[in-house]
Amino acid sequence: MTGNKNLEVLIIDDEVSFSDILSKRLTKRGFSVRTADSGAKGLAAMQEKPADIVVLDMRMPEMDGVETFRAMKKQNPDTEVIFLTGHVDANCALEGLELGAFDWCLKPIDIDALHDKILDAAERKRLAGDIGTDMPHEPSTTNKP
Repeated sequence: MTGNKNLEVLIIDDEVSFSDILSKRLTKRGFSVRTADSGAKGLAAMQEKPADIVVLDMRMPEMDGVETFRAMKKQNPDTEVIFLTGHVDANCALEGLELGAFDWCLKPIDIDALHDKILDAAERKRLAGDIGTDMPHEPSTTNKP
């Protein structure tokens, strides 16, 4: 997809090996990807250069995903967030969605499903006028959980 390279994705996850693999796989699909291994580092990365889409782990030490999400939305209210959780905890996922997250995915992640969710989130941003018009215009058919 030619429009992906203009889409900035930030992965915030304390599992560095997981983030590195996910970053490589999304980069191969044409996204511009950065990683941070904590909520605080993710917020600093967002201050330095805001991302269009953030893939955010729910459970991290010190600053969890919900706390990071709240702080991030104060800084960058237009950033779309997709929560990741390795724990089948519907309450955490629902809390994230109620706070305004775009969607969530369960680890281990299906890269195709995440790719589609990132494109869907980008489409929502594009329609809101927050991303340039060179993004793909057709949302995916991935069903939300």
